[in-house]
Amino acid sequence: MEAAVITTYRCNAKCHMCNIWQYPTKLAEEFKPELLTKLPALDFCNLTGGEPCLREDLEEIVRVVRTKAKRVVISTNGFYTDKLLALSAKFPGLGFRISLEGLPAANDELRGLKDGFDHGIRSLLELRRAGVKDIGFGITVSDRNHRDMLELYQLAEAMGLEFATAAIHNSYYFHKLDNRIGKQAEVGESFRQLIEELLRSKRMKNWFRAYFNHGLIRYIQGKPRLLPCGAGQDMFFVNPLGKLLPCNGLEKDGDDQILGDLNTQSFTDIWDGEKARSWRAHVSGCPRNCWMIGTASPAMKQNLSRVLPWVIRHRLQALLGKRYVDC
Repeated sequence: MEAAVITTYRCNAKCHMCNIWQYPTKLAEEFKPELLTKLPALDFCNLTGGEPCLREDLEEIVRVVRTKAKRVVISTNGFYTDKLLALSAKFPGLGFRISLEGLPAANDELRGLKDGFDHGIRSLLELRRAGVKDIGFGITVSDRNHRDMLELYQLAEAMGLEFATAAIHNSYYFHKLDNRIGKQAEVGESFRQLIEELLRSKRMKNWFRAYFNHGLIRYIQGKPRLLPCGAGQDMFFVNPLGKLLPCNGLEKDGDDQILGDLNTQSFTDIWDGEKARSWRAHVSGCPRNCWMIGTASPAMKQNLSRVLPWVIRHRLQALLGKRYVDC
């Protein structure tokens, strides 16, 4: 099982595709680190936000979650380099993913964060210098930055770092309902070029990332999701108030979408409860066709028999010099 813990809705960035910064949580409302002792054993946990580094008790949060999850990764904009370095020193094996929305001009414009690219790159370089292995950066692709995607991938490869992608989505989590990709053909072409690079890579992990990006092309084209969504079954979210949610892709936020409250309930009572069972039935027929790494990654692991033939076929085609075709 996997989880994403949303540590806070406070954020120092003002991203064009996310309005979390306009709806910050209050310090007194945010869960205490010890609440996370209620989490079950996890294969993976992502600590995200908002900006996690704005939590003064982030070290304690990491300490608790590391007792629960085999692998823990912090998603951050990389602005607080010293704090990230301190965490890496105290918790060997801790992972870091830094968001970069393009090359310097595009990143700083889209994130509304002066010198944001410089801070992000510095954090990546310092973490690598400190010997951290599980580090990388990623981009949320839109009409405004898709041309930078291939260059960022090549930069990640040159630096020996992981590279992740996403496409802009709408949900209550982002407080956005007007995100859209208008230049579908152009953005699709940028993804196609990335997929071909990934398939030609010598790293097997990149071949599976090609499949994930294949799913992103389908998403922006409005096509059905490649694999069933396991939100609320294979993974879940904890919000900054300590409440359990099936996913972060819902359009509306409300009590009817909260599975339970870890402040007053055990995880087992929530997970085995009627509301969770009802939401699993809802997700199985969900029409939104979201394709985000939080739900796509567990689905790919659960459906290797469907993923692997695609990976083998397209990898061989890439080696033969054939172009990737969306199929």
